Amino acid sequence: MVANAKETTKPWSMNATIIEACSCPMFCQCYFSTAPASHSMAGMAGMEGHEGHAEAYCKFNNAYRVNRGTYNGASLAGAKFWVAGDLGSDFGDGTADWAVLTFDPSVTPVQREGIGMILGKVYPVKWASFQMGTDAPISWEHRAGSDEAHAMLDGGKAGEVMLKNSVNKNASGPVVIKNLKYFGAPRNEGFVLMPNTVETYKLGDKPYEFKGTNGFMITLDITSKDVVASN
Repeated sequence: MVANAKETTKPWSMNATIIEACSCPMFCQCYFSTAPASHSMAGMAGMEGHEGHAEAYCKFNNAYRVNRGTYNGASLAGAKFWVAGDLGSDFGDGTADWAVLTFDPSVTPVQREGIGMILGKVYPVKWASFQMGTDAPISWEHRAGSDEAHAMLDGGKAGEVMLKNSVNKNASGPVVIKNLKYFGAPRNEGFVLMPNTVETYKLGDKPYEFKGTNGFMITLDITSKDVVASN
């Protein structure tokens, strides 16, 4: 995913939890199709002058916290990073529109190298534009058993995702989608459905903000053995 991210002959692994939200209606159809949902562009940031038109896109914010993992002998545990971008109108040919990867300042150089390489396996697409964002503090909050999750990039000045589990309140617990693959990751613990109250990215020339659209939490797991097995 990251330009010039190096492969390594040493075993690597990453188990991480994502607070994720996007512009698609609940639940994001991109996990069942290669074409995101169509949207009216009226009133959206950066879309002035295009009212009345519709466009297909999936504009997302993925706030990561690594639970455990290693790369070149270094631990990845605790690393936080943020991926924002847009899958574009159709990613069926293996290409997507744009993405920006931002690290929390605490992430070390070797962790960055490893995460960049591993993300290329998690999201095995070719980006028309991929950029590294300027380091910014990332807050990542979710308590076990809570029906809320909250992540902020640079204190919310650059990006924010707030999730609230309001789906099927008669259920005894959160609604979880099982047996659904998360992009290139071979294992996950299920999509815990939590629609967003806000998902916004405020940097660059393509800012956006959505409220009440798709959101979920997911814990994924991937190792170098999985990549070797798939080749």
